[in-house]
Amino acid sequence: MNHDSITLSRRAVHIAIGALLCVGPALTPAQAATPKDTLVLAFAFDDIITMDPAEAFEISAGEVMGNAYDRLIRFDVKDPSRLYGDVAKSWTVSADGKTFSFEIKPGLKFASGNPLTADDVAFSLQRAVLLDKTPAFILTQFGLSKTNVRDMVKATGALTLTLETDKAYATTFVLNCLTANVASVVDKKLLLSKEQGSDMGYAWLKTNYAGSGPLKIREWRANEILTLERNEQYHGDKSKLVRVIYRHVKEAATQRLLLEKGDIDIARNLSPQDLTALASNADIKTTSTPKGTLFYFSMNMKNPNLAKPEVREAIKYLVDYAAIGDTLMKNIGVVHQNFLPMGLLGASTVNPYKLDVDKAKNLLAKAGLPNGFKVTMDVRTVQPVQGIAEAVQQTAKRAGIEIEILPGDGKQTLTKYRARTHDMYIGQWGADYWDPHTNADTFVRNPDNADDAKSKPLTWRNAWAIPELTKKADAAVLERDPAKRRALYDAMQAEFRKTSPFVMLFQQTEVAAYRSNVDGLKLGPTSDSTYLFGVSKR
Repeated sequence: MNHDSITLSRRAVHIAIGALLCVGPALTPAQAATPKDTLVLAFAFDDIITMDPAEAFEISAGEVMGNAYDRLIRFDVKDPSRLYGDVAKSWTVSADGKTFSFEIKPGLKFASGNPLTADDVAFSLQRAVLLDKTPAFILTQFGLSKTNVRDMVKATGALTLTLETDKAYATTFVLNCLTANVASVVDKKLLLSKEQGSDMGYAWLKTNYAGSGPLKIREWRANEILTLERNEQYHGDKSKLVRVIYRHVKEAATQRLLLEKGDIDIARNLSPQDLTALASNADIKTTSTPKGTLFYFSMNMKNPNLAKPEVREAIKYLVDYAAIGDTLMKNIGVVHQNFLPMGLLGASTVNPYKLDVDKAKNLLAKAGLPNGFKVTMDVRTVQPVQGIAEAVQQTAKRAGIEIEILPGDGKQTLTKYRARTHDMYIGQWGADYWDPHTNADTFVRNPDNADDAKSKPLTWRNAWAIPELTKKADAAVLERDPAKRRALYDAMQAEFRKTSPFVMLFQQTEVAAYRSNVDGLKLGPTSDSTYLFGVSKR
């Protein structure tokens, strides 16, 4: 990615941040050193590649988008099954289930001061499809395409618009897709004024802002700092904070030290050991929530050894789920060996795998590899994924499988993974919207396994050709009866556990530690639903 902003030296950044945060008179060690109107978080966000919601598809970027951009509708973080209007005042669905009509709230404005109209909403959805970046599939999966999107999504008045789908999908599926980051509302007038050629402001928005959310993006320096500011034009309750500053800090121990000293208000990537150590600190509190995020590693079936079904099953028996769960994932995750996280319709609690080296050896022998083999694993150098990878490396070795860990930052490992040039990859996957198809589309659909395929879900990245499972996933999203739909996902997960190139490990319990003068912090179930604009400080 090409960054327009000047990259400062590490020392210069430290000095700049220090100057910002040390405002006011000297404070006692028990007091937070950050201003009351400013929230400072330590967060590992080296996965972010852009600030454009039509392209942003990383966990860290999701949180920024959720705070900075409105969408037609959102889900209630307390009850994700309940949807409410964001910029939409109301909506209706036609009798045939294929036309969704929306009325936009009057008097809304973007942070720029430009009015927010139905034309902006239509443009935003059209733009995401026309740009066709990675998250565009969330919209194209119900029939929108570059050739038809201007006809399928259109403003019918200053405050009204319609969206047509190609089939009668489960209504909740379509509506939940519209809560995703890719459906964020962008400022048409502003973006077209920044247009280069016919890019609809794409080059400019990579490092800038064109939204209407409670917080606006002021600055992003990759792997350094990200600053949000209160949007005074926001239509709802305005942020209690003037600004929110994310500091990129990868090391959990460093985050803990900064929190204890009062240099930051919130630490987001602490290890179980750090959390235990902080338990006795009266100045520090914690909050947690089950997350729709799964830890997993996968095997690229372009590797001839990993393509063998016995090998894939053997590797699933070479993970000490219990030991990792009791150490690296203690209080921050639970064993979960299915592609649907708990909380979503159809989620399963069946976890059939445990460490069994003898069973793994027998399976490897059946595969013609009695002495094992060598393989590489791409690993983002952040905890707990690095620790999990090292633990798997040790247990796999007991069956003769030598895993070479290839470390890198989030951008490096993701770029390689998306090009499917890896052997094995370990990472996290978070639900993009609160409907089971978000993960079914990712883990059990691969409509085209060719190298030049248009759709490139995780199944494609790992070269897993599954025409029959794809048909089953397509049928499930059209099923309007919740009980029947649940049964379809249950059956798919049983097949997935046995045959897939995915080793599902844990469902995340996200934990944040924060200074005792911070109020209102609530972690959302998805990456884009941790709303910092509701936080305040005393």
